[in-house]
Amino acid sequence: MSRRNASRGPRFAAGAATRFTAGWLAVLGAALGGAGLHAQEMVDLPGEDHSVSPDLELVYAIGSAAAAAEWEEFTSISGVAFDGASNLYLLDGERTSANARVVVVDAVGGFVNSFGRAGDGPGEFRAATQLLVWEDGQILVEDMMHAGYHVFSPAGEFQRMVREGGGGMGFAMARRPNLRPERTGARTLIGRSGRTIQRVDMSSEDVEDRVLAEAWAPVEDDGPRSGDLEDMIDEEWGFEPDLLFDALPSGGVAYSDSSAWAVKLTDPSGAISRILRRPIRPLAVTEEMEREERERQLEAESNRTITQRGSAPPAAVREMIDNMRSLQREALENMRFFPEVPVIAALRATWDGALWVQRSTEPGSDEPGPIDVIAPDGRYLGTLETGTAALPDMPDAFGPDGLVAFIDTDEFDVPVITVWRLPPAIRLESARPPRP
Repeated sequence: MSRRNASRGPRFAAGAATRFTAGWLAVLGAALGGAGLHAQEMVDLPGEDHSVSPDLELVYAIGSAAAAAEWEEFTSISGVAFDGASNLYLLDGERTSANARVVVVDAVGGFVNSFGRAGDGPGEFRAATQLLVWEDGQILVEDMMHAGYHVFSPAGEFQRMVREGGGGMGFAMARRPNLRPERTGARTLIGRSGRTIQRVDMSSEDVEDRVLAEAWAPVEDDGPRSGDLEDMIDEEWGFEPDLLFDALPSGGVAYSDSSAWAVKLTDPSGAISRILRRPIRPLAVTEEMEREERERQLEAESNRTITQRGSAPPAAVREMIDNMRSLQREALENMRFFPEVPVIAALRATWDGALWVQRSTEPGSDEPGPIDVIAPDGRYLGTLETGTAALPDMPDAFGPDGLVAFIDTDEFDVPVITVWRLPPAIRLESARPPRP
């Protein structure tokens, strides 16, 4: 199999610095002495890695060009998630193709259901971009060209649409990437907007959100935009630390917002209760790294395409898109850089409340970084080596009872999905915090 790398590893379009890291730690120290933050606990974890074998147990594999059944002939998997009964949900099909659908398989890989199709009506996908599943099996499919979200029952029956404000323009990008479902019994998700983490309510006809946590902003916001195209394109920063986050089973969130190995944990209200740290230094950025990163970003921008269902957009809209792309390319050519590569590349929380913290590798490398596993009580359990048959990369989805899912492709570039079970040593089922 050839491991898909397009959406993997650290985001090297923005990062941080030695003086930058020191500055962040100074800000953190001042914050710890501020009013209302005295309850925070600093947890310093060991600096030396303790290697742990993943020793995964294969549960089932579906898909590939040699698939035995028609239902598992997948086209392009853009979303994967488990429910509380260990059923696996897959969002299959290109965003605007006629075969867009959701496929459901049971705990042993047997076919359960398939629903959804391309179209303009209720429950039909114009551009399905994201799949979310709550613990009880209720399903949410983000549709960027419907400017909203399709809600399906656990049986796959369309129930309603949840709308974003502003309406769809047909070429708009997805509004809320990397959403995470909360497992607190409410119809809520955790998402981000800029450098804030939000709790997103999907229980009514319109999306409602509120700021849950304010992350540290490494680049100062310039304030309101004028509305001119030139003012809509942000200045590009290479190796800027991303805002990485996941929902915790307790109702809080875990997030990373700096170049250091530092993970902040909040309670359900969004107040930071604990900060985990490992003394791992960020990689210093060289002039060669800067040049190669700029070239990678320019190539990616040149290869980016905009897909449009139906008739072509008006000439004025097409001209606006072309102008925006020209301005974006100019911003990339003038990209500025932070002097360090952020240590953390990805952050996920398991259903038991453990944290998987993936470290970055050298910019441009296709090799995934090692994964540090942290227990729900903040203990460092060990580091998993990736890039092996046992653990190729960070899992694409975590499920109950220690299940993890990976999306791969065979030699014909056809999707293959494998589901594995983690060993008891890193599952920590008994340590799952009780629900409030």
